[in-house]
Amino acid sequence: MPQEYLLFNDEFHDAEKPVLAASNRGFKFGDGLFESMRMINNKLQFADLHADRLVAGMKALKMEGYALMDDYFIRQKTSDLAKRNRWNGNARFRLSIYRGGAGVYTPQINKAGYILEGFALKETSYSLNSKGLIIDVFDELTKPINKLANFKTSNALLYVMAGLFKSQNRLDEAMILNQNGFLCESISANVFVVYKGQIYTPALTEGCVSGVMRTAMMQICKMNDIALIEAQINPEILKEAEEVFITNATQGVQWVMGYGRKRYFNEVSKFLSEKLNVL
Repeated sequence: MPQEYLLFNDEFHDAEKPVLAASNRGFKFGDGLFESMRMINNKLQFADLHADRLVAGMKALKMEGYALMDDYFIRQKTSDLAKRNRWNGNARFRLSIYRGGAGVYTPQINKAGYILEGFALKETSYSLNSKGLIIDVFDELTKPINKLANFKTSNALLYVMAGLFKSQNRLDEAMILNQNGFLCESISANVFVVYKGQIYTPALTEGCVSGVMRTAMMQICKMNDIALIEAQINPEILKEAEEVFITNATQGVQWVMGYGRKRYFNEVSKFLSEKLNVL
């Protein structure tokens, strides 16, 4: 098997060898954020949206160097890594940003560092899952609503606990609630509910991640004159909805088949997935 590489602050390193020191603030304090991205046929998908969220997140975390993290930067670095690893132009990436320097809870400096890693994919388009997901609601912990809630920060214990809940209950995905008990997101995606012919998704004010694919779905719906309503959503709607689907930047659209005894259709999610590939 050929050796693979990652990018660590503009330098290639063996992906199997350690690059972080024990003093790294991302490791010690979760002091950072990340972007999960997908390349299809040598083109990084929605690079501008990823860059916009990355810059906004770095500003929110008061990190220096955000002006350099534009769409040109992430396109160039992902392309460089794909070429070095001789991938086929289809890959998934994770760009992790951390605050460099020493200090305990109070950082001594605000300069950012990064790690870009990834792996090759066989698929050359987004594909709707053939078998629908089985879900349940994770309510042991809830997500706080604050100025960092819309970003993908390195503080991920809530999602880890939800992931354990998913595994222990043999689920495909788990729904996460916000501090007020309303639908927020899933472990790794934004949530959409079709109810009485209308598509609903939790508003950003409900504390969900401002997903790149969520934004793409809103654009697709607008282009096709489909109403998509951002709202405060009671989880009880899952018992009455016609469809439920989730979206993220690496998988596109994934439809949900069941919640408890409730079973769903996938007409809307299939339509949106087809339009996504056209887009």
